[in-house]
This record gives sequence, C-alpha cells and structure tokens, in this order.
Amino acid sequence: MQESGVPYFSQWETPGMTLPVLAEGWQALLSDPLWRQSGAGTVEEYARWAVNVCGMACLKMILAARGEIHPTLELARVCTAYGGYVVNEIDASIKGLIYAPFVSFAAEHFGLGAETMTGVETSAIPDLLSKRRFFIASVHSAIRWPQRKPPSKGGHLVLVTAASQQTIRFHNPSGHDKASQADVTLPLAVFDRFFANRGISVDA
Repeated sequence: MQESGVPYFSQWETPGMTLPVLAEGWQALLSDPLWRQSGAGTVEEYARWAVNVCGMACLKMILAARGEIHPTLELARVCTAYGGYVVNEIDASIKGLIYAPFVSFAAEHFGLGAETMTGVETSAIPDLLSKRRFFIASVHSAIRWPQRKPPSKGGHLVLVTAASQQTIRFHNPSGHDKASQADVTLPLAVFDRFFANRGISVDA
C-alpha cells in the first residue's frame, strides 16, 4: 500500500514523547517543549489530557485531510461538552472517549457522518472503508510493537485509512517512532490480535 496522504498527528505535541511517557507516566509530558500547540492553558492541563486524547488525535487527522487544523485540546474541550469525556473533579481522572456522544459532536460540529460500530470482524474492515473513508479502531496500545502478544484488546484508538483482504494501514497517535506512527501497514491477522472488534466509522 502506498502512503495515505492523510496528515499524521501524534496525541503528544512532540511525537517522540511516547517512550518517556511509557517510562515515567504522564508527568513526562510536563517537559514537552511544544505543549502550547495543544491549545492547553497550562502544561499541567496538557499533560493530564494528552494521555487520553488518542481519539481527538484521530479526529484531528480526519479534519486535516480536508484542510482544517484544530488544536487537540480544543477538540477535547468541545467533545467533553457533548459528553464524549467525563472528568472526575475529585481525582482529576478522565474517562473517554465515549463513542455515542463523539458521534453527535462530529456530526453537529463538523458535519462528519459517523457511526458507532461493535461486533466488527477484522475481515469486515475493508468493506467498512468502502462505505466510509475512515475507521477509528479500538486496539491495544501495544500495537506499536506488533510482534508482541498484547495482554488484552482495546483501550487505544488508531485511524485506519485503508485495508485489503490481506493488509491494513493506519496512523497510530502513540507510535514511538516513524515506523509505528504514520501509514503503519500490518497483515490483517496481526491487527486482529490487538483489535477489540469495535470503533467508529467516519465519512469526511
């Protein structure tokens, strides 16, 4: 498969922050020199949110493909107003992305046709992409190391841009190097080990 032509964005403003985050946790993001580009008011707000915005990074890439660039945390704020994220003010934890409110947000705010999909077989993704341009897929974040066996499926979102009966291509917002970030191509059988059989189909 050739390159998708879809712009790539990490969920971190500095795409190389993945390994520090894996080693140190979200606090590593307090040293991200580009944090202001996220639209956050403070570096603390950025660090708290960035570990939760893989879905907003996927949306940012979809919107960039049609020529619009939106700061990731600005997207997250509006999505939160729709119920796409739930913030616990007591312990500052963030729950999301919640699919149904996201679908409403994407439709009302950006005119995107989107649909929550569950029970999706990996083999059905090529057909999904023939109907809508993108599929935001729930996978385990360990997909950045496809040779490894993930402990579970789901919990992280990637933007699928193409699929055939043999291979699948996607942008991973938390890839740790160029090979695991943009236009990652894997055999469908490998992707299946990480895929939770759910996601959001989106038509830009």
